[in-house]
Amino acid sequence: MKIVTWNINGVRARIGNLLHWLKEADPDIVCLQEIKTVDEGFPRLEVEALGYHVETNGQKGFNGVAILSKLRFDEVNRGLPGDDADDHARFIEGVFSTDKGALRVVSLYLPNGNPADDPVKFPYKLAWMERLERWASERLELEEPLVMAGDYNVIPEPIDARFPENWVNDALFQPATRQAFRRLENIGFTEAVRATTDAQVYTFWDYQAGAWQKDNGIRIDHLLLSPEAANFLAGTSIDKHVRAWEKPSDHVPVAVELKLAAA
Repeated sequence: MKIVTWNINGVRARIGNLLHWLKEADPDIVCLQEIKTVDEGFPRLEVEALGYHVETNGQKGFNGVAILSKLRFDEVNRGLPGDDADDHARFIEGVFSTDKGALRVVSLYLPNGNPADDPVKFPYKLAWMERLERWASERLELEEPLVMAGDYNVIPEPIDARFPENWVNDALFQPATRQAFRRLENIGFTEAVRATTDAQVYTFWDYQAGAWQKDNGIRIDHLLLSPEAANFLAGTSIDKHVRAWEKPSDHVPVAVELKLAAA
């Protein structure tokens, strides 16, 4: 089973790329971030025509997450618990039936947090990560395969940036950010890409300053696996070539293969 995360950076602007990639990559479950549309504006019919079920947690103009799945949804949960005042659409969880039992998949879009000295944005990022850790701890108690996939806006280690020295003042690479990510791993999650390769690979190239042409990238899109999901880990891949397409997102799809099948 192929599960993919992709920050699409505007699903309506890139529907052509999305449909082409779905046909090319043939994923089973896709977690999208930054769909940048309300639920009613998602191009559902075009995606459903390719055999996918669609669930969204949308927002006008920015944020927004979605899960596309060849498997039927048994359950859908929207929004990260823990802050009733948080109206950002950054989290959606789907539950599916597989040959090994229930599978939980999350699409999340973690706050950027910049500028790092902002009295609101960076504390919001860290508080969101604390809420995610609490939620994930509770989900781990279910002892089910869980994949938390998304744009984490975290550069975990220096190897995850072409020029790490350029990011030392950025919220994505702040010590507090990286520590929060490690705490999340340390409660029991496996970071799928790093479990399968120690190569210097990237998932994001900025639109500015020829970052793509210079391969000046960073790795901020991650798939975290519960112990039960990690037991089925078969491999990972990054569809880097998608960044070279016309009107691309600045992120590319990142996939994990699990030894699971639909029930």
